[in-house]
Amino acid sequence: MDVEVDRSRPRGKVLPPVYFGVSILAMVGLRFLLSGPQVIGSPWRYLGLLPLGLGAGLNVVADRLFKKYKTEVKPFRDSSALVTEGPYRFSRHPMYLGGILMLLGIGVLLGTAVPFVVVPVMFWITTLRFVVPEEAAMERQFGERYLDYKRRVRRWI
Repeated sequence: MDVEVDRSRPRGKVLPPVYFGVSILAMVGLRFLLSGPQVIGSPWRYLGLLPLGLGAGLNVVADRLFKKYKTEVKPFRDSSALVTEGPYRFSRHPMYLGGILMLLGIGVLLGTAVPFVVVPVMFWITTLRFVVPEEAAMERQFGERYLDYKRRVRRWI
């Protein structure tokens, strides 16, 4: 019997959506286990839909640009193009920024302070686990073109 092996990502590498999914579950869990006082009440909690929608939109636009240029969207793989248009004019990592904005939006929607502890933890994990290695790989792959881009565009915003 032949077994097909999924080689779509390197072994042992957990992709960003998994981290963000676990973060959302952690935020919701913290909200109900250690909810603490309600710090954002209704109807103000619904303002969380703004960063949630903005973050989701940022991810969609950035992903479409990667598809337009037929380059790899998954981390830990070589890119075939250096995308510098659209949201990449303002942030070197708009997909990760979008994920963080979505977490902030979810925190506001939940309305208590405790879930927000997940956001800086996820920011730190994203930076160390994905952003720093990706930037090193882009420097190796694109050289001076990437270094010039890096000088012009901030890492986050």
